Amino acid sequence: MKIAILKERRPHETRVAATPETVKKLKALGAEITIETGAGVAAAYTDQAYLDAGANIVPDAASAAAAGDIVFKIQRPMSADEGIGGGIEGGIDEMALLRSGQTLMAPLGALTNRPLIEALAAKGVTAFALELIPRITRAQSMDILSSQANLAGYKAVLLAANSFGRIFPQMMTPGGTLAPARAFIMGVGVAGLQAIATARRLGAIVTATDVRPATKEQVQSLGGKFVAVEDEEFKAAETAGGYAKQMSPEYQAKQAALVAEHIKLQDIVVTTALIPGRKAPVLVSEDMVKTMKPGSVIVDMAVEQGGNCPLSEFGTTVEKYGVKIVGPANLPAELPTDTSALFARNLLNFIAPMVDKETKALKIDLNDEVVKGTLVTQNGQIVHPSLSAPS
Repeated sequence: MKIAILKERRPHETRVAATPETVKKLKALGAEITIETGAGVAAAYTDQAYLDAGANIVPDAASAAAAGDIVFKIQRPMSADEGIGGGIEGGIDEMALLRSGQTLMAPLGALTNRPLIEALAAKGVTAFALELIPRITRAQSMDILSSQANLAGYKAVLLAANSFGRIFPQMMTPGGTLAPARAFIMGVGVAGLQAIATARRLGAIVTATDVRPATKEQVQSLGGKFVAVEDEEFKAAETAGGYAKQMSPEYQAKQAALVAEHIKLQDIVVTTALIPGRKAPVLVSEDMVKTMKPGSVIVDMAVEQGGNCPLSEFGTTVEKYGVKIVGPANLPAELPTDTSALFARNLLNFIAPMVDKETKALKIDLNDEVVKGTLVTQNGQIVHPSLSAPS
């Protein structure tokens, strides 16, 4: 089993798909690891550290890809159209480096990037889309979305604090008392929970909202106050799998009115709502922004998928109606050492059960729930049920 790690070349990306720690553990599974030179530098993992862990270092992406039967990546591979003349380092066509019979393990955005999935199938690449790892107990240690969202929620609050012209905690000084900031977290998933915890640690008064009733207790356990219209519809607003149900227009209107009143009093708003394969829902309208206090800050964690606030702009901070609106391009990549470490462990935990104990080769069990949930292409075909041919 030969594993290749390429340097990530998309804009705003600083992470790497393996660390010296996971290289050692992959080698213990029987793997040979080849890493492109400089792949981990932006995340503070040096070539020497990889060499010391037992990896081979090669001078370029082509050499690394050629040496691997399996390729690990943080980002989906670039096509010629993306990589040439698009402001991306080196102009490398990563798709051209992949070959028939190779296995790719990476987040692929499979539900929204059908041309990429079709291209991988056409090349004969066996591809696993890591963002599709099922939300089951056994797969928690493999869940890249959760591990990256956790640290992204933390970083979002730090960005808010950095853009805010006041302090977060109440502070009593000889010159008088400074009031604590008020932070409102919209969406109580993994990122939202970490944002609540971080804002509380910094001393803010924290409130949060979500349409899932089970999140109320989670918010309160972290010292936050829950904000929602808690009627009969709300109490039945969660599926058996823990996901939010589509709410009626009547409920949505009542909830929007409550949020609109609440948001007028807030200093910090962090929005975290994402829907897999769809545009992010609007949570903070332009009219709501107009009512916020001058100097307030919004951090839109969903800006890559269209944004929870229509005024946010990808990769920049804008000021509208006296409110700073932060649209971070890639929050996990702003903490690359730790996010790489978590991602690499997720990948290690993902591949380890597939390694045959006798032959040390990759053995794909199509009856395994994790495999079925993530395998998108095999033997020249698109095999994932959610990606069946469009009608």
